[in-house]
Amino acid sequence: MGTLLFTTTFLAVAGSALMAGLFFVFSNTIMAALGRLPPPTGIAAMQSINATILNPVFFLVFFGTSVLCAGLIIAAIVNLSQGWALPLVAGALCYLVGSLLLTMVCNVPLNNRLAGAGAGTREAAKIWTEYLQIWTAWNHLRTALCLAATGLLTFALYRA
Repeated sequence: MGTLLFTTTFLAVAGSALMAGLFFVFSNTIMAALGRLPPPTGIAAMQSINATILNPVFFLVFFGTSVLCAGLIIAAIVNLSQGWALPLVAGALCYLVGSLLLTMVCNVPLNNRLAGAGAGTREAAKIWTEYLQIWTAWNHLRTALCLAATGLLTFALYRA
């Protein structure tokens, strides 16, 4: 593994670890705390979080790691005979599926639905109850896959 590939992998480890930590904090703490609030307050808080998280630092880590992982898959496929190639592919795929794909296909549509809910309505309270359960379940999977990505990418570095 050359210096550029090593550096790219190292940065992907850092990015996947950051995302695993972010997702873990939501699964372990934030969603439970928001669930204890009255629905209008919880909804308003989550709507604020969803708006605030869309910032340059988050985008750099979230999408930057995705780009790095896509590049790592290509580099690994070209070098399949190397001992680091398979864990590199597996780790990069775990990140792309766990962070990028699940977020876009599962969590963002739920966020969009919540954004359209008027916080004080009966319908919003029903949406909130479903949101807490479904969003958090998908988030648990995002956490696990980003943690797996971190471990597999680290193992690829070890094998290099």
